[in-house]
Amino acid sequence: MIMQNRVKELRARFRYSQTDLADRVGVTRQTIAAIEKGDYAPSLLLGLSICKVFDLPMEDVFWLVEKEEKV
Repeated sequence: MIMQNRVKELRARFRYSQTDLADRVGVTRQTIAAIEKGDYAPSLLLGLSICKVFDLPMEDVFWLVEKEEKV
């Protein structure tokens, strides 16, 4: 399973830069970029912190999908 998210979409809606969001949750801009690209699955604490910034429940920001097998 892989985790997908709406962080980039929500960040744009709230007009936050990656740096703005990173500062609000206590990580680096690079961490936010990696989460948005799906290269990094955040810890539960970081995920909840991001959700708190957007005032949304976890399932509205992050969700799991079946990993597609390569043919």
